[in-house]
Amino acid sequence: MQKNNTILPDQTIGIIGGGQLGRMMAIAARYMGYKVAVLDPTPNCPTAQVADKQITAAYDDRHAIKELTEISDVITYEFENVDLTAATYIEQAGKLPQGALALEITQNREKEKQLMKDANLPIPSFEIVRNAEECKEALKNFSYPTVIKTCRGGYDGKGQIKLNSEADIGQAMDFAEKNKHCIIEEWVTFDREISVIFTRAQSGEITFFPLAENDHKDHILYKTKIPANITETVQDKAIEAAEKLAEEMNIVGTFAIEMFVHGEEIYLNEMAPRPHNSGHYTIEACSVSQFAQHIRAICGLPLREIELLQPAIMINILGEDLKAVLKAMAQTKDAFVHLYGKDEPKEKRKMGHVTFIAESQEEISQQISKFEEAGR
Repeated sequence: MQKNNTILPDQTIGIIGGGQLGRMMAIAARYMGYKVAVLDPTPNCPTAQVADKQITAAYDDRHAIKELTEISDVITYEFENVDLTAATYIEQAGKLPQGALALEITQNREKEKQLMKDANLPIPSFEIVRNAEECKEALKNFSYPTVIKTCRGGYDGKGQIKLNSEADIGQAMDFAEKNKHCIIEEWVTFDREISVIFTRAQSGEITFFPLAENDHKDHILYKTKIPANITETVQDKAIEAAEKLAEEMNIVGTFAIEMFVHGEEIYLNEMAPRPHNSGHYTIEACSVSQFAQHIRAICGLPLREIELLQPAIMINILGEDLKAVLKAMAQTKDAFVHLYGKDEPKEKRKMGHVTFIAESQEEISQQISKFEEAGR
């Protein structure tokens, strides 16, 4: 791993993955004067539209990884399912300050939960199963509802099923037999879900963004409200847990942890070794965005102090929302609309997001009502 090398404009930042997160990283980097190269199999992907160069190839293409490594001064990624062999190769070349460890852990729910357990962090109880019989036996130790998930892959509710009663055991056994490596988790009753997003420098310096509160629809993040409606006790517990995890994993860059809040207790759920959907509000609502802070961290620059400028609400724009959003955008002034440059609006596909900021949540609610009315 590189030892706190400082990468300055106009050196080149390589990004593995060309989706919206890579795009917003690239925009932040371009503002600062860096060159950007992206590796993605889709021509003219969202990141490529704002980059200097695209290498159009599969993420595990050895020649493409070698080319990206050669033309880049530092490399980052916008999603966690990066080929580990490729990540190790880049790390050994001294160009992946985030390292391969964070990827290895977050790619695998078993490793993720075991790390949290070993660090004595608050998590739901869990068991790992590898076939139908192990699943049937393990479920004897859980009350209902509970959930079974694949240990690898899965996002936005994919790769998991909720088990409401013993009548669902057969479905769970089929799921385990098909997917082999699965995790059964205790179903946590919670008051709200929060995101803890922070950036950690190569020096160990760490800065936290204001904690955000998330609402989901159909397992997809719908809305994020800032600041989260939590007590100071919960905030302190959440930040302390995140700091411990950051040290355990030697995190570099922006990192997100989703947590459940029940009363004054927290339970760590999942984590992402990169900027996160629930942190998009930082672009307008904070003194520095999660993307700009990430670029500073991987390039060895000092991190900026984070200040919440105004309360905010961020709402995802899915394919089915796009026409209404464009109609509203033409008629209202308060919304910050971000569209990701994806070629085709599909149902449930994230096409962009819209952020509202104001002095109070009441004012924001009024802005959203006007925006929604204008889109009808």
